[in-house]
Amino acid sequence: MKANTNRSWRLGWEEPEDNKSQRQCDHPGCGHGGEFKAPRGRDRLHEYYWFCLTHVRAYNAAWNYYAGMSADEIEGELRRDTTWQRPTWPLGAKTSNRRFSFTIRDPFGVFEDEFDDSPAKPPPSPEDAAMKVMDLEEPLTLGALKARYKELVKRHHPDANGGEKAAEEKFKEINQAYTTLLHSLTA
Repeated sequence: MKANTNRSWRLGWEEPEDNKSQRQCDHPGCGHGGEFKAPRGRDRLHEYYWFCLTHVRAYNAAWNYYAGMSADEIEGELRRDTTWQRPTWPLGAKTSNRRFSFTIRDPFGVFEDEFDDSPAKPPPSPEDAAMKVMDLEEPLTLGALKARYKELVKRHHPDANGGEKAAEEKFKEINQAYTTLLHSLTA
């Protein structure tokens, strides 16, 4: 058990009890035991003063890690601390000459649609969608719209199709498209 304690003290985790009682406080003129460690400076964080409780409290109250640094040096220190003093690179930066190909060999065309690099088309406007439902093309006139509406209503009316649910849904879609196109022509 004693060997483990001595080993941990050598690694800097804790100090054995017998060494704590032998240290004197490093504050000038103090005769108490030095039980508490404090870093000697910003550039010597692993070298310590050993103080008694009263003097370590005073030392800690006056300690300023950034004392003597300019505003730019403080900002740089804070930026490096953001990434734990580790180097960083801009996102997507190529750090070597090696080039990777992220394409998948797909001889059967399974992923063909998923990796389409063409720009996405904007969604159709309500008028364009209504023109598609009514199966009409530009230029649209009021007479052509009414004639096509009359033809589609006769074909898809639920009474003409024996109350079929699919015909009823198509009929509703045609009515909505007709209303949309009628408002766009008369506005």
